[in-house]
Amino acid sequence: MKIYISHSSKYDYTSKIYNPIKNSNLIQSNTIFLPHEDKDKIVNTKDIISNYDLVIAEVSLPATGQGIELGWADYAKTPILCIYEKGRKISSSLKFITNNFIEYEDINDMVNKINNFIKVMK
Repeated sequence: MKIYISHSSKYDYTSKIYNPIKNSNLIQSNTIFLPHEDKDKIVNTKDIISNYDLVIAEVSLPATGQGIELGWADYAKTPILCIYEKGRKISSSLKFITNNFIEYEDINDMVNKINNFIKVMK
């Protein structure tokens, strides 16, 4: 499965999303695009998202750029999974683009719940 990871640029995405995903079986069994892994490279995410099977959006922090990406994913009919840290208040407007939400307690819980979601999706 081809998975695009979306997040706020203000979120600690390297230690809270990228590293846990790279150190899990998610990276071995899927093609995962981490948009900010190469910080010097500008990426046209609009074209990329439409060619992916799933967008996983870490929505613990609000972000305008991420909202635009999720709008593109919704328009392209790419399924969206929103994940967020337990206790965070997320934007209520997300319910208009997806019904798929996962609240997680820690990094291990996040990876396990994403794996379970993908298994059901396949």
